Amino acid sequence: MTLLVGVIVHVATCLAVAAKTQYSIYILLSVAFLLVFGARMAIFRQFDRVDKQSLSHAGIERWERILVASGACTTALLGIASGYAIFVVRDSFAELACISVTMATMVSVVGRNYGSRFAVDLQTFFCCLPMIVCSLLVLDFYRGVLSIFLIPFWLTTRAMANGVREFLYENVIARREITIIADRFDTALNNMPHGLVMVDAENRIQVVNRKACELLKIGAPERLKDRDLGAVLRYGARYSFMDASQPELILRQLTQVAEGSLSRTLIHFPESLSLEFSASRRADGGAVLIFEDVSSRVKAEQKILHMVRFDALTGLPNRQYFGQLVQEYFAKYPKKNGPLGFMVLDIDEFKHVNDMRGHVTGDHLLCAIAARIKQASGNAILGRLMGDQFILFFPRAKEQVSLDREIRRVHAAIQGNYEVDEVTFLVSLSAGYAILESDAFAMDEWSVKADLALFESKSRFKGGISGFEREMDGRYIEQQKLKADLRDAVSAQALHLVFQPMFRADGSRIECAEALARWVHPERGSIPPDVFIRLAEDMGIISDITRFVLFKACSECMTWPEHIAVSVNLSARDLRDADILSVVAEALAHSGLAAARLHLEVTESCLIDEPAAVRAILAELRSRGITIAIDDFGTGFSSLSYLDTLPLDIVKIDRSFVRNIVEDARRLKLLRGTVNLARELGLKIVIEGVETEEQLALLNKHRSADLVQGYVFSRPVPSQNITLLQEGIGRRTVQRRRNKVA
Repeated sequence: MTLLVGVIVHVATCLAVAAKTQYSIYILLSVAFLLVFGARMAIFRQFDRVDKQSLSHAGIERWERILVASGACTTALLGIASGYAIFVVRDSFAELACISVTMATMVSVVGRNYGSRFAVDLQTFFCCLPMIVCSLLVLDFYRGVLSIFLIPFWLTTRAMANGVREFLYENVIARREITIIADRFDTALNNMPHGLVMVDAENRIQVVNRKACELLKIGAPERLKDRDLGAVLRYGARYSFMDASQPELILRQLTQVAEGSLSRTLIHFPESLSLEFSASRRADGGAVLIFEDVSSRVKAEQKILHMVRFDALTGLPNRQYFGQLVQEYFAKYPKKNGPLGFMVLDIDEFKHVNDMRGHVTGDHLLCAIAARIKQASGNAILGRLMGDQFILFFPRAKEQVSLDREIRRVHAAIQGNYEVDEVTFLVSLSAGYAILESDAFAMDEWSVKADLALFESKSRFKGGISGFEREMDGRYIEQQKLKADLRDAVSAQALHLVFQPMFRADGSRIECAEALARWVHPERGSIPPDVFIRLAEDMGIISDITRFVLFKACSECMTWPEHIAVSVNLSARDLRDADILSVVAEALAHSGLAAARLHLEVTESCLIDEPAAVRAILAELRSRGITIAIDDFGTGFSSLSYLDTLPLDIVKIDRSFVRNIVEDARRLKLLRGTVNLARELGLKIVIEGVETEEQLALLNKHRSADLVQGYVFSRPVPSQNITLLQEGIGRRTVQRRRNKVA
């Protein structure tokens, strides 16, 4: 457009001069201007069609030379028109018109051709040289001086073009660098994993990256510039996933973080989104808000916290978190009055489920029981203590009677049948509970009281429930004292032994005597064996008692007739590791007793823990010549399977098989069937608990026993009485023979 305006002015000026002076050369110059203009337009169109990216350096120089040459043609025509007006026409209008247009064109050279030094120099030369030469040829002093001044004008024009070129070049380079930096910044900003929002002092958004828009779902970044952040967030709350309260929360916490009162803050949004915000105040009063998606971290922390707080199997709170929940209840209702309940549940004989059906089924049963307790417990706080024990906290009730009724209702609701892994289990849970009015909660104290009540209910019958009574404290203290006294007695070897002999079925001879530990307390007198043996098992000192009995029994057996053996009971704890092998060997070596005179009795309960290991230990003992007997046969869960798999020599049939065999023919058949099965397996039969002559006669009639142990022959006696009993049998035998001879 500037060239079009220029050519119009040039043509119009030449035509005006031609009309004024009648010089036809100016008409020719007008035509020349039009031809040059047409040629330049054609060149420009051709250049526009060229692929600029494919141009080489030489190609660029060629196009520059064409541009400079076409421009120089225009300025040469202007110079010729001005010089001709000065030297030939010598008309003031012609000179003024031509020189004015030429000088104006020279000024435009700075604006259009500053990019090329060669173009500026060439066009200025063709403009000024004809005017200088013609002014000098006129031989007018003043015109000559004036023409000389065109040289400084030429230099000034050249300097101005250079200055513009350098200034604009520097700005172009700077703009390129700024654009590159801005692109890099924009790339980094929109690819960073954090959301970023920069606001001014009025909370208007200046910069926001794409991640921030994605996380907050607030639209495209280019639409948010200069928008109020609060308005944008409120808009997002209306049309996206945010709650209505969260925009104000973000702005409030942004202020707190920026002021330094809060280092960072975590805000949870719907759809499991968690964003962590931090902010910093800028010097101009604005702020920079940075936030990131920490949903994965929050989920991981919640999972870890859940693992720490909850039982992995049942999903119930563990003991520690249960106590925390109870404490939170008291903090939430500090002034609420009324009785509180605390109950401990214990699954009866749960260990047998693991042993019979495996731990997977046992775990499934535990989960089913936990689910039923949770369903029945209502608003009570439920937790898993350990193993097969659960704990419940009942919040304050209006009265103690209703709370007691509620606790017993929960206990009754969880008893009964459970269908697990296509098996029906009849489950009973023993329970102990405490109801207290005290406002001061002490977890350990309440646990002890509930445990005491649980111990009381388990000692009575399985599946029972007992409430805590103050007398239980006294019994608990007495039991603890009894445990301490038992520990001292075992350490001082203050126990003593009695022996219950095993006779041949006809009473003609004592074959063996079972060693039985007895404890006479210095204050309480004789303590029943089932009491102190159970205490010893709970205390973990039963193996010490076994060691004492083994050494003492072997030594006493050495004082008896050689055909009499001694039998010693082993506990489940004795068979948990191979130490019993060395203890038995030491006892035999210390006493000098032959291994064949030692019998070791085990019960079926010994086989529950690690049956393979127990079987290996018994096999090793038997290989050393020691006789192995299974005691109380028939009272366990899998008696018949043990007969075939264990390394046994003797089966001791429990007294429960003998009871009422005289009156009940079915019980006698059951006894005879068990005896026949054992004999088919090559085992010797010892029948326990024979108390009457009628029972003995019936056993002898059917030849059901190899040995008989019971009050019908003898009660447990001191060691020296074994020899006396055998001697008495011998004398009676001799007397019967003499009577027969007589």
